[in-house]
Amino acid sequence: MDKAELISGVAEDLYATEKAIDAALVQATAMFQNMMTARAELGLSAVTFSESQAKVMETLATLGEARAAIVATHQELAKDHRRMGWGVFAAGAGGDKGESGTPIQGSLKVVPPLRVAS
Repeated sequence: MDKAELISGVAEDLYATEKAIDAALVQATAMFQNMMTARAELGLSAVTFSESQAKVMETLATLGEARAAIVATHQELAKDHRRMGWGVFAAGAGGDKGESGTPIQGSLKVVPPLRVAS
């Protein structure tokens, strides 16, 4: 494998991990909402499901920490990439955003760092 393929593989795994954590957050939030709705529609007391609801909230907090950690990982990998002198890296599956907030399109692009002419 060449350098671009290796870098692309790490980037794809990073994006997949970010999406998986986001999906888990969405699913856990939906579960919590459904638990609250079911309790209310069944006319059950607020005590019903209180322990399980607390566990779902704990799960949401943990997933939030995981999301913050993967975002920090993303930032550190970007720094490492630049430190290695590999220039700007962009790989996109269409939904990923660049620094400008616009979607990154296309395949792997490794752009060498700019040098000041002497």
